[in-house]
Amino acid sequence: MTNARIGVITFPGTLDDVDAARAVRIAGAEAVALWHADSDLKNVDAVVVPGGFSYGDYLRSGAISALAPVMQSVIDRAKEGMPVLGICNGFQILTEAGLLPGALTRNQGLHFHCVDTYLEVANNRTAWTSNYAEGQKILIPAKHGEGRFQAAADTIKELEEEGRVVFRYTDNFNGSINAIAGISSADGRIVGLMPHPEHAVEALTGPSTDGLGMFLSAIGA
Repeated sequence: MTNARIGVITFPGTLDDVDAARAVRIAGAEAVALWHADSDLKNVDAVVVPGGFSYGDYLRSGAISALAPVMQSVIDRAKEGMPVLGICNGFQILTEAGLLPGALTRNQGLHFHCVDTYLEVANNRTAWTSNYAEGQKILIPAKHGEGRFQAAADTIKELEEEGRVVFRYTDNFNGSINAIAGISSADGRIVGLMPHPEHAVEALTGPSTDGLGMFLSAIGA
């Protein structure tokens, strides 16, 4: 165990907070439950915004959750350098909150996909990817209907030129621009991705243990 405390937020409709907390514990940190209606982050060192269907994806996925009291605190702490990870719906929330650029739209073909997919690590210099090698392929589950990453051409150019594309799909099943599966903030402290690393931390329950590296990286950061 380390002294690291990683908060995991629960919104109405969150599905994967328990799995994210388990991943934090397996990595050796203390998982701290955070509630959407509270602004107190309980002195955590990092925050995971987990997946699910917060507020039923009304308006747009993540749009209502981005306005929750806890997110204002996350925004404030993120500006001070606190590591933040958004997974699936959490990624959508981070884009709606303005912590990451772009948007997640309906998958190509308009189908919900639940697949195990290989991701390529495009950037191992973030707070959440330092335990990987650049170019490494990791097997991670994905389950979403609105995970197709979209952004204006100048935003895509900026992300690519600054090395802020963190993960790419090797199969690009949802049709994301440039096969983008995850991106980071300019300082590399905030990362969002659509696949679920918290479901790949134990050989018994996941297709691999490849997702554990993200949580170990955050502890090191």
